[in-house]
Amino acid sequence: MTRFIFITGGVVSSLGKGLSSAALGAALQARGYKVRLRKLDPYLNVDPGTMSPTQHGEVYVTDDGAETDLDLGHYERYTGVASRQSDNVTTGRIYSDVITKERRGDYLGATIQVIPHVTDAIKQFVLSNIEDEDFILCEIGGTVGDIESLPFLEAIRQLRNELGVDRSLFVHLTLLPYIKTAGELKTKPTQHSVKELLSVGIQPDILLCRCDRDISDDARRKIGLFCNIATEDVIAALDVDTIYQVPISYHEQGFDTRVCVHFGLDTQTSPDLSRWQEIVHRIREPEGEVTIAVVGKYTDLIDSYKSLAEALTHGGIASNVRVNMNWIASEIFEQEDAVQHLDGVDGILVPGGFGERGAEGKIEAARFARQRKVPYFGICFGMQMAVVEAARNLAGLDSAGSTEFGPSDDPVVGLMTEWAKGEDIEKRRADGDLGGSMRLGAYECKLKSGSRVADIYGAAEISERHRHRYEVNIDYKEKLEAAGLVFSGMSPDGILPEIVEIPDHPWFIGVQFHPELKSKPFEPHPLFTSFIAAAIDQSRLV
Repeated sequence: MTRFIFITGGVVSSLGKGLSSAALGAALQARGYKVRLRKLDPYLNVDPGTMSPTQHGEVYVTDDGAETDLDLGHYERYTGVASRQSDNVTTGRIYSDVITKERRGDYLGATIQVIPHVTDAIKQFVLSNIEDEDFILCEIGGTVGDIESLPFLEAIRQLRNELGVDRSLFVHLTLLPYIKTAGELKTKPTQHSVKELLSVGIQPDILLCRCDRDISDDARRKIGLFCNIATEDVIAALDVDTIYQVPISYHEQGFDTRVCVHFGLDTQTSPDLSRWQEIVHRIREPEGEVTIAVVGKYTDLIDSYKSLAEALTHGGIASNVRVNMNWIASEIFEQEDAVQHLDGVDGILVPGGFGERGAEGKIEAARFARQRKVPYFGICFGMQMAVVEAARNLAGLDSAGSTEFGPSDDPVVGLMTEWAKGEDIEKRRADGDLGGSMRLGAYECKLKSGSRVADIYGAAEISERHRHRYEVNIDYKEKLEAAGLVFSGMSPDGILPEIVEIPDHPWFIGVQFHPELKSKPFEPHPLFTSFIAAAIDQSRLV
């Protein structure tokens, strides 16, 4: 029997619903249960694929090609369960599907309304594609009181009636602010948030209260009294020094235990949290540290590179070192000497991005890493700019560039118009829609025998997730390899370059895919593990 846990948030945004959902999923997993996590986003975009990363954060991509909210990255990193298209839906997609059905005549002339048509579509999403999971955890995006989230709240209210109390649970995440002058945690914001939730017909079963200190017994009783829940169901979500402590902290506060109590499940057996304890131990007590310069375009909002930052941390966990990240806006290298910002770092990572802004700065970072023998990791756009740099400065193609920035005499990077996806051929036009039009999801890649990446992966063929619409031009492969840039990974048909490397460099690799999307704290991605190991070697040379 599948049970459903619905997680809502109140008081303020950015309290960490996604992380809380993921951590609860990990704690339930540690008890031996099978879990799946889903996100219901209230914005009208069909998906976050065309949204600015500095406004929304990174776009997380699944194996099956969905562009999703970054919280799905938390879900995968904490549970190891691969997310799917059916694990993230937006108001935009719901309305789009409902309108398509209306135009097709599926509703047989009915007047289309939020209730029941939109709410039915939301419920169908929540209940679809379930296999043998013990728990489905559904996070409702936004903050209770937002007009956009009302259809989702109404849908889960209806689901409580349809599923029953024994198959559904409402968790509400709120804030308990500490007022220094009063010397106490204030419960009123939580009371008001629960009142707002009650106004749409939802009585929370468990309150998860974000706070920076323990909640006193008196405060718990007061919250329980005013919010109509048992004192034991007021759970402190304490601030911690590493996010990977959260599953442990939640268990210590009794969160997973109270969930099991609600569903009448065994609470005598303790969850096996040993792997989380080992991860936290390695983070808190590293044997050394390295500094990685991340030269990106969206460094004003670090959530733009959320999975990347976590993957670097995972690489550090594998070698038991702390990874210090120095976030640098690539545009700065177009006005200032790279030496001022990169001298002394142990590794340079240039991540993905779109558009011409800051591109020359990324090229300069790649040149610095190549010439100074500093470990370099180029991802997606970072690989493309490394190829442009090699074309200009190693192969003598002074006008080398990318058609993403306009016409080029030597377009070493160009727009993909078609590519193989299994047995099918995907086709695109330069003037087509931007949304959902990239090369998305998992694709196979064949590794060159004897290459560094083949040694790192320990395999001849790999599968990695992609999100891009420009590709390194295969026509320049021979000239670039003659100059010293080896194409060590190719698509199975040999047409699309996937990985480049410089063999006589301590560590210089560029990949067209996004390996950070598959990295987990308990299973660090091999490329990040190897990159951080190279950075450790570099630090010993300084």
